Amino acid sequence: MVIGMNARALGLDFGTTNSAIARVADDGSIALAHFPAGSASETMRSILIYAAEPDDGEARLTVGDDAIARYIASGANGRLIQSLKSFLADRMFHSTDIMGDLYSLEDLIAPLLRRLRKIAEEQFGELPPHVVVGRPVHFSSAQNDADDELATARLSVAIRRAGWKDITFEFEPVAAAYHYASTIAREELILVADFGGGTSDFSIVRLRPPSSKSAREPHEIRHEILANDGVALAGDAFDGEIVRQLVAPELGRGSQYRTPYGQILPMPTWFYAQMERWHFLSFLKAPNTMNKLRDLERQSLNPEKVRALIHIVENDLGYLLFKSVEQTKLALSDADSTLFRFAEATVTIEKSATRVAFEKWIARELRAIAECVERVLAAAEVLPDSIDSVFLTGGSSFVPIVRRIFARTFGADKIRTGSEFTSIARGLALRGLEVA
Repeated sequence: MVIGMNARALGLDFGTTNSAIARVADDGSIALAHFPAGSASETMRSILIYAAEPDDGEARLTVGDDAIARYIASGANGRLIQSLKSFLADRMFHSTDIMGDLYSLEDLIAPLLRRLRKIAEEQFGELPPHVVVGRPVHFSSAQNDADDELATARLSVAIRRAGWKDITFEFEPVAAAYHYASTIAREELILVADFGGGTSDFSIVRLRPPSSKSAREPHEIRHEILANDGVALAGDAFDGEIVRQLVAPELGRGSQYRTPYGQILPMPTWFYAQMERWHFLSFLKAPNTMNKLRDLERQSLNPEKVRALIHIVENDLGYLLFKSVEQTKLALSDADSTLFRFAEATVTIEKSATRVAFEKWIARELRAIAECVERVLAAAEVLPDSIDSVFLTGGSSFVPIVRRIFARTFGADKIRTGSEFTSIARGLALRGLEVA
């Protein structure tokens, strides 16, 4: 059923963890598509599952929050795939085998975008032919501009397969600036910090608010981008440190095994490095890797820990493990300590965690973020005192020590927040008015 007014401009935020789609209607109002997730949500999980049907064994695809529900209902059976955006600049990723069929990255992303489009059409009516799509300043895994160009080209293919032909890409922090501009009454020089799942992006933008709030009148948000920069780490990297410190030791990291020649050697660390990056965890299920893990279990001095690792990989429990990690990170945003707990069948991990320890674990990532902020200030040739406001958006902007980086540099009174998970989509839709 179509609700609301027709869309005049459309913004698409395809995220590493969550995605959203927003429209500006004829009257200038902004709305986001809502997705069923227990209660209506303005974001959809960027996740899909291929699971065999019990009657014929054929692989069936389910996307978004429905994929999570099916994964849990099926007892974690099937191939759960997430964080696809993190592979866009990865030249080593060509295709992956799912139940005997090869799928390219574009094959996997397109169904997610088709779902976003379908929900938008149901709620907004006929969509405009043009869409403005967000992109990070530098994609995760990108080593140079050519890698970023590869990522946008791959994403363009998937977007066209979803039904859009006319595409404009916009930097995600610039989109956030457009959203912020709709809330101000005077010109400001702002720093936008956008913390996604795979990247952290920063832009310094001089903004003037729109001259009119009506889409029927001139609505241009006048802006000047002074500098952009970004680093390929954010929420997923924080999660990876929790895995390294709390989870991996209980699954054999740091333990030893005895070779057939009697040598005592440390467990290979690359298994655990894969676990720290959620979008690589399912690749450990490759036959050669599983055979190697079973060999190590037989040789291990702590076979029960390696057995637990095998159980998690073999049964595709990455999502459930991720939920426990995510809950721990969120809890430490509000409390000084919490209990990490993961319990599934034969594997139970319970470890205490403190905010102080967590902040030490992510010290390297925090330094990279602070250094990137310094670079973007230098590139814009402005001093921190010249910045009027700092707009923080994205999930990791809730992490207290992340906010403290900006409070120390710019002053706590300049920090602005709001619509942390939807500001990009809203801003992209506003940008779409100008493009249209």
